[in-house]
Amino acid sequence: MPESETRDALRRFAGMPDDQVNLAEAALLLGSRTRPGVSLSRYRNHLAELVTAVSQAYDSLPESVSRKRDALASVIHDEFDYTGDRQSYDDLQNTNLMQVIDRRKGLPIALGILHIHCGRALGWDICGLNFPGHFLVRLDDGATRTIFDPFNNGVGVSVAELRDLLKSTLGEDAELTPAHYAIAGNRDILIRLHNNRKIRLLKSNQIADGLTTVEDMLLFAPGEAALWHEAGVLNTHLENLRAALIAFDHCHDLTPDPGDRARIGSLIADIRGRLN
Repeated sequence: MPESETRDALRRFAGMPDDQVNLAEAALLLGSRTRPGVSLSRYRNHLAELVTAVSQAYDSLPESVSRKRDALASVIHDEFDYTGDRQSYDDLQNTNLMQVIDRRKGLPIALGILHIHCGRALGWDICGLNFPGHFLVRLDDGATRTIFDPFNNGVGVSVAELRDLLKSTLGEDAELTPAHYAIAGNRDILIRLHNNRKIRLLKSNQIADGLTTVEDMLLFAPGEAALWHEAGVLNTHLENLRAALIAFDHCHDLTPDPGDRARIGSLIADIRGRLN
């Protein structure tokens, strides 16, 4: 898909209410930013195939409290062999939904997007959670609520297991709070997915590519002050001072806290001084 088309398509998501953002489509568009010559048709067809298969699996399963989750797991993990990539977890391919589909393995959040897409296409009440360190999916079915791990073949996660998972990420003193069960919006999920790419690029000192990743996120989330701040920092590092100034100006305008605004104002003043 041509680069200009993906940019325009991602920008259209910026003007939509969050619940109208097509999560899987936006993730494919983000993936195509690094694969501009590859058509998305095959990947869109695959997503449709997954939805059909999950629907058929659900119809064939007996009534149970986990019927919807079982249908998702039987199709995504058993029939189509998707799995969490434990051997090469930090591989950049795990952050690109196109390549996750090609390789049938990826990060928890990429696999979670597949589950959420299928569930929502069938009208199910399914969402991602803002759980730290490990993306989880929640599925509500009437009075039954299930939290499951898309990285671990869609198995359900108990409260005790959630507590252990939290402690393994944040330390032994960490305790579960309502914030750990908060729903992740569609833009939040896309930012979290692409942040994984950015972090890996910056760790390998690929600063320019890391900046491009941040700029791609700003296409669909231009109201995120933190992204503008990152763009300012990375542009400054690359000596793109005019671009850094523009980014910090946006960040300043979007930041409500007076103290934070003052700190950003100091950065702006410093860059202006360097440009004069």
